[in-house]
This record gives sequence, C-alpha cells and structure tokens, in this order.
Amino acid sequence: MAGPAAVTFDLDHTLCEHDQSHDELLAETFERAGVEQYCTPSDVDAVVDDAPTVESDREFFEFCFAEAARRAGVDADHAPTLAATYDDLLDHSAVSFRPGAEAALSAVDDRRVALVTNGSEQTQTEKLEALGLTDAFDATVFCDPAAGIHAKPDPAPFECALDALGVEPAETLHVGDSLAADVAGANALGIDSAWVPPSQPVEGALDHEPTHRLSSLADLPSVL
Repeated sequence: MAGPAAVTFDLDHTLCEHDQSHDELLAETFERAGVEQYCTPSDVDAVVDDAPTVESDREFFEFCFAEAARRAGVDADHAPTLAATYDDLLDHSAVSFRPGAEAALSAVDDRRVALVTNGSEQTQTEKLEALGLTDAFDATVFCDPAAGIHAKPDPAPFECALDALGVEPAETLHVGDSLAADVAGANALGIDSAWVPPSQPVEGALDHEPTHRLSSLADLPSVL
C-alpha cells in the first residue's frame, strides 16, 4: 500500500459542518442575554485561534466573547452570560457532512484511521452519533485537559492517536481545516498535513504551510 499507513481527521469544519446559522445563533444569544450585539460571526472566528486550553466548551465560548469584546472596545463583563446562553442554544447534533467527507472516509478504509478533535467527548459524541460515525475510527481522541490531553496544536492529542494506531509520525497524514491547530500541530511532530480551507477565504500568506492543500475532501485520494 502506497502513501500513509494512517490518516487522522479533525471533526468540526473538516468532516462536518454545523446546520444552525451562525448569524442567527449569535443574534439570538445577544437578544436573550439582553446585551447589545458587539460582534459578528467573523469577529468570533478571528479570536478562536488565540483561545487558551480550557476545561469545557462553555469556558471556550466565554473566552471568545470576552476577547471579541476587548477587540471591539466594549465591556467584557457580559461574556459569562453570553457564553452560557450560546451554549444553551447550540444543538450539537445539528450537523451534516462537509462536501466530500464521506468520499474521504471511504478512501481510507484500508488504513488505520483516527479522529483527533479539540472538542470534548460529550459534545463531539453527539455529533458523531448524528453523523453515524461512532464506529468509524480505530481510535478517537477528544480534548480532555484534566487527563493531560490539551487542544491542538498541543502534541498530546496527536501523540495519543499515534500510540493508539501503532504508527510513527512519518507514516501518518492529518487532515484538518485549521492552520493554527491542525497544520501547525501536525507539522511540529513530523506528521504530513492536508489542509482543507474553511468556507471563508483565507487572505494573504499562510501562517503555517501544509504539506498538501485540498480544494475539497473529495480530493484526498490524490495525496494518499
């Protein structure tokens, strides 16, 4: 078999997309919290890669709202309320396959395959169940700071996947949408990276250079 012996996948915005409208979800969050909206989905996306390792999704949301407030020059005191409201409104099971995802998974069914996600086990399992992927991987690595598995680009989740699959970094390809988390994290360990750009165009020079750049997940067989 040519190519990598193992392939690891990110989940959010790589294998799946969220069905809930981000614009509507954010607007409803501010409305229910009784706070004047000070950020757009693009503003929130712009702070995601700066988020520290946290214990829960709600803490992550709180950071995003607080940092977006700071950049907008407004008071960040409402961040905990906004995070809790957003978390309550978010339906983790409302996900669909990203175009090409099913073809990509079929293309690697003769290799060792793992999921390496920055989400928690509880929320990500809801998504996997909705997608019918609970038994699709030989190993599944969730973010669990309490167990020492911090979010990508930290090496721990990648190392856990390599150990579980019984492969070396040089034998592995990681597929993901985030330059900061997926590409940088994989590259640092000597794992080849296949970058599937997010739906919004990335402008300017790339902060981290992927081994492969895919226009769609359906193109994955071309780099195997």
